[in-house]
Amino acid sequence: MTAFDVVIRGGNVVDGTGAPARTADVAIAAGVVVEVGKVDGAGHREVDADGALVIPGFVDIHTHYDGQATWDTSLAPSSWHGVTTVVMGNCGVGFAPVRASDHDKLIELMEGVEDIPGTALHEGLSWEWRTFAEYLDAVAKVPHDIDVAAQVPHGALRLHVMGERGANREPANADDIAAMAELARQAVEAGALGFTTSRTMNHRTSKGEYTPTLTAEADELVGIAEALGAAGMGVLQVVSDYLDVDREFDIFRRMAERSGRPLSTSLVAIPFAPDQYRKVLDLIDEANRDGVAMRAQVAARAVGVLNGLQCTWNPLRMSAHWADVADLPLEAKVRALRDPAMRERMLGGIDRDRRPFALLFELGDPPNYEPDVADAVGAQAARAGRDPYDLVYDLLLDDGGRALLYQPILNYVDGSLDAARELIDHEHTVPGLSDGGAHVGTICDGSFPTTLLSWWGRDRPSGRFGLPYLVRQQCRDTAATVGLLDRGVLAPGYRGDLNVIDFDRLGLRRPEMHFDLPAGGKRLLQRADGYAHTFVAGVETYRDGEATGELPGKLVRGARPAP
Repeated sequence: MTAFDVVIRGGNVVDGTGAPARTADVAIAAGVVVEVGKVDGAGHREVDADGALVIPGFVDIHTHYDGQATWDTSLAPSSWHGVTTVVMGNCGVGFAPVRASDHDKLIELMEGVEDIPGTALHEGLSWEWRTFAEYLDAVAKVPHDIDVAAQVPHGALRLHVMGERGANREPANADDIAAMAELARQAVEAGALGFTTSRTMNHRTSKGEYTPTLTAEADELVGIAEALGAAGMGVLQVVSDYLDVDREFDIFRRMAERSGRPLSTSLVAIPFAPDQYRKVLDLIDEANRDGVAMRAQVAARAVGVLNGLQCTWNPLRMSAHWADVADLPLEAKVRALRDPAMRERMLGGIDRDRRPFALLFELGDPPNYEPDVADAVGAQAARAGRDPYDLVYDLLLDDGGRALLYQPILNYVDGSLDAARELIDHEHTVPGLSDGGAHVGTICDGSFPTTLLSWWGRDRPSGRFGLPYLVRQQCRDTAATVGLLDRGVLAPGYRGDLNVIDFDRLGLRRPEMHFDLPAGGKRLLQRADGYAHTFVAGVETYRDGEATGELPGKLVRGARPAP
């Protein structure tokens, strides 16, 4: 007789706890794991996993599907990379709470900060909500291929309460802080996982204005955090430039300490202060020794910009004559650029002193995300005695104009991923920062979970990690960081979210530009190989990288206790 919905037979199980791999069966019934080991009963669906890696579904806690989740059933590209739960609303940007008069401002903020086309947001967003609770209801109405959870963004709170004063970054008064704190409390009680804010100058609206939260004072941030503490629920997420590490970290520690709520901060190695991240890690260690729960979210590789004729950016855009071809369809653009007269005019319109090419690389298929600096465009051009812009011109025309050049910026300060390795290896860090659903014309990092397993668990020539550690990090530890203790582990009572992976084949393809957002908006998407089966709550959502059409994903409202 059929005893289970699904039985995964004889796989190499890495269960997410950090325990060594073992050969075992995994049985799922009613959406949860019920047995791991030798399973005698039959499943309505049986999967032969002999020789395959069986792991929990990945939990990606740093995405920006805030708009997409309201109109799209597929939360790709994350769902293509073994992710079974995403958390959105990071970096203080999102779409609720909101007044009708502020719709455009929140779109401009998201468009500028996260490089999501404003035209797509204008067409795709229904704006059937005003409160954060109503926004959650709108997300819950849409079935998804994976689970999705949300956090309440500081930018929306500030604009909702303070109007133009908030947008202009004026200091909040006591009444403002009390009002924002109350809205944040209401949001977490309605199901938000937490509160997020941004203090980086890199975050600007599409009009070039700094994010409303950039200069928020400590009393504002601590006051909002204390409201979550009074409610006894929710986490805190922050991003900062850490230009003054001690001052910034003091604010964040006070937020966590005064509220009693866990806090995570984005952390990368930056070129102009290459050792800054180590000081932040030391302060996080000190906080945890003092009983203050703080972690850093770190990246699986460099954070880099993709350059291409279809992308938001490429070096030819610096030419005074780029406007001559900027709005042409790709084929017409390539045809125009291949004309020798256009080439001479385009290259002649570039100020040669404005852009180095020491860290600009051809991105092949499969892509190499830790390239040798000797292979950079600048180094190639020097060896060939060519103008680097002349070489770039040729490279951008490859593959019918679909070629991509990769410029790692963060976590590549010494021409390697050694800093990224150090961050991944730290006791108080978890994988994050994939920005799934965002930066759709410049960055394609929703594939971070695939990089984490394939590069750090198999392919890197040195400094690799064991799979049990990497799986625990991307599954149990990420889930625990945001309070979702019911997933990320293959053990009885936990969510039936899992991946069956052909680990030898696991890898990435080169990103491609698609035009499938509302209003024909563009986005970079990246496929992976090796994901044989992905299950969400015991329902197979992807088989050999292709969608099954099943949509078991739900809105996750609030923290979840462990089984």
